[in-house]
Amino acid sequence: MNVVTRFAPAPTGRLHVGNIRTAIHNWLWARKHQGRFLLRFDDTDRERSTEDSVHAIRADLAWLGLQPDEEHRQSARFDRYDAALEQLRAAGRVYPAYETAQELDLKRKVQLSRGKPPVYDRAALSLTEEERARLEAEGRRPHWRFRLDHGAPIAWTDMIRGPQHFDPALLSDPVIRREDGSWLYMLPSTIDDIDMDVTHVVRGEDHVTNTALQIQMFEALGATPPDFAHEALLVGSEGKLSKRLGSLGVDAMREDGIESAAILAKLARLGTSLPVEAIVDPAPLIETFDFATFGRAPARFDLDELKALNARIIHLLPFAAIADRLPEGMGEEDWAAIRPNLKSIAEAADWWSILHGHVEAIAEEQERPFLQAAAVAAGALDWAEAPWPQLVAALKAETGRTGKTLFLPLRRALTGRDSGPEMAALLPLIGRDETIARLSAAAGA
Repeated sequence: MNVVTRFAPAPTGRLHVGNIRTAIHNWLWARKHQGRFLLRFDDTDRERSTEDSVHAIRADLAWLGLQPDEEHRQSARFDRYDAALEQLRAAGRVYPAYETAQELDLKRKVQLSRGKPPVYDRAALSLTEEERARLEAEGRRPHWRFRLDHGAPIAWTDMIRGPQHFDPALLSDPVIRREDGSWLYMLPSTIDDIDMDVTHVVRGEDHVTNTALQIQMFEALGATPPDFAHEALLVGSEGKLSKRLGSLGVDAMREDGIESAAILAKLARLGTSLPVEAIVDPAPLIETFDFATFGRAPARFDLDELKALNARIIHLLPFAAIADRLPEGMGEEDWAAIRPNLKSIAEAADWWSILHGHVEAIAEEQERPFLQAAAVAAGALDWAEAPWPQLVAALKAETGRTGKTLFLPLRRALTGRDSGPEMAALLPLIGRDETIARLSAAAGA
């Protein structure tokens, strides 16, 4: 089978964590099977869809490395949807309905008050031609519903949820076109999946009922439904998808210093039995991706965990991968020295200024003699050979200091900080003259 997946966002805003995860899983499944990954903009809502959102979604996917093999827009396919509607109308599978939103809401409330499910009663099917003409003469315009076949249960085997069964008599005939002629999601999506040879639909479990309805649409249009995988939804640390998490997008995470590799590594395996690991190259994620590893429980997304993973990934990034994002002049030795202590690439600029800029650290009075001795000792070192071990060895022998009392005053004087990368890696980069100058300045000399 030539696997074809699709990611079909509505261009009404930025991508957020939930649909980023869906895009990643569709991309991984297609790449694992050397198939095609389609980007399809669900832009039938002309009022809410914007070109800015289209451009932003493209940019977000490109930054994540999710390059689509094809791109489509539903707004360019209205003629195709019209033709399919006529096909279904001729087959008796769609019908016009004239109830207003208020009338439908009243019906639902009455059914619920009687302890019945709020299923549409198909009253529109009993209208005569004269009654329809009278309603339209009153200014009513119909919305269109797809007529479900109540003859047999709707069943499929979901790639994550397993066997699924729905009684179509317990489902409302779905509205597929509004009174103003605009399309709802259900039918255009089905038509597109048929025309674009989509073999696998990967989406959230909130679409399970939609899938039951769409399976009958596929069959009514003479097509075999694709395979479906409905993944558990994301929840936040507090047990539900918070408003903040639900709106957390690629742009916000990128501004927060999160690497695309970290997002990919986190969301590729979140909710599966596979461990979330610091993986820079997506190849292992592609190779191990399998819907059989997905669980049914909601997947917990923790931003702090993502940040911790991001730091581990930064510590693995080779110089060549991020050289164009580092301060001008920073070399591979500098990167190797500071990389283990970074939480974001942006922090490299701070350490660059520490290595090659001005550091002003005034030591406490009682430390100044020690730092003056350190400045003298630094001048006597063989800087061609690992200067830091030589320096601490000389000072230990001269002053008897060990541990924190030996190392901390030196680190503070040389970097202005209490912690950071290994001084053995930093000292050669700071250099002999600057080391002596900083130690002398901290000593008040």
